[in-house]
Amino acid sequence: MEIRQLEALIGIADHGTFSGAAEVLGTVQSNISNRIAHLESELGTELVDRSTGALTESGEIVVERARRILGELRAIASDVSELSADIHGEVVLGMIGSAGRWIVPLLLEALRSTYPHVALHIVEGTNSVIEPQLVKGHLDLAVVAWPINAPELAGVDLFSEDLVLIVDLQHPLAKLPEPLSFATLAQYEILLPFRGTPIRREIDEASRHKGVELKPLIELDGLRTIASLTFDGYGPSILPATMLSKHLRDKFVARHIEGIAKRRVLLATRRFGFPAAPVRAIHALLIEVVQRAQNVPDGVYLGSLHGE
Repeated sequence: MEIRQLEALIGIADHGTFSGAAEVLGTVQSNISNRIAHLESELGTELVDRSTGALTESGEIVVERARRILGELRAIASDVSELSADIHGEVVLGMIGSAGRWIVPLLLEALRSTYPHVALHIVEGTNSVIEPQLVKGHLDLAVVAWPINAPELAGVDLFSEDLVLIVDLQHPLAKLPEPLSFATLAQYEILLPFRGTPIRREIDEASRHKGVELKPLIELDGLRTIASLTFDGYGPSILPATMLSKHLRDKFVARHIEGIAKRRVLLATRRFGFPAAPVRAIHALLIEVVQRAQNVPDGVYLGSLHGE
C-alpha cells in the first residue's frame, strides 16, 4: 500500500471523479486509475463504483483511515519544526458564523506575531455542517455551539452569550418592557432556527418550560440568513446578541427574553489521535485570545474553561 494510492482515493472522494483527483494531484487520469486498481487488488475489494464514480462502503472506510494516516504524516514535519520554536504548517479551523465575526480578527492579529509560518484556513458553517467535517478530518478543530452531538468529539468552553429577540425599533415588541415573556412572543410569528439545532433546543426548552409554543414564520439552519431576513424587514428573530452589529442599532434592538439560557460556545477537537504542532498551537492561541479579549461584544460573557 502506497501513500500516493491513498491520496488518489481521497482525491476521488473530495472531487467526485478520477479526472478531478488527477487535476488536484497534478497527474493524469490514467495514473489515478492505476493507483486505485492496485489498491483494490491489494485489499481484495472494490473501492470505487466505476459506473457512478462514488466510493463503495469499503472505499468510505479506507478514506476515513487514509485521512488520518496522511494527517499523521504531515504532523511529523510540524512536530520536528516545533523543536526549533518555529512552527510551520496548515490548520483548518471550523467556525460558527456568530462567533467568527469577533473572534477571527483577534486570532489573525495574534497569529501574525506568534506563529507567522502557520497558514490558517477558516471554514464557516453551522454545527450540523462543521461536526461531520471535524470527525472525518476535513477540519482540525472548530468553534461550535453546545451541545456537541458527535461522540468522537470533545470540547472546552470558550464563552457564553445571550440569546435575544432582534426586532425592528418600529415593531410592537420593541416597545414592551424587558424581559419579554414567551407568552408575549407567542402572539407573533418569529424567524427561528431549524428544530434540533443547538440554538433551537435552547429556545424550545425555555418555551416549553413556560407552557408556550412559538409560531415560526420560517425555520432555517443558518443564523446569518435568519439575521439577514430580520434586517430586511421580514420579522423578528431569536438569535445570539452578537448578530446585532453596532451599525444596525439605529434601526434594530436586542430585547432580553425571560427564562432563556445563555448559549455556550465551545472549541471542539477529535477525542482520539495526537494533533500536530500547528493544531496544538492554534488551539492554545484561540483560547488565549478569547480569554484575554478586552472589548467583547455586548451579550458575550467570558468565564472559566471546563471540559465537555
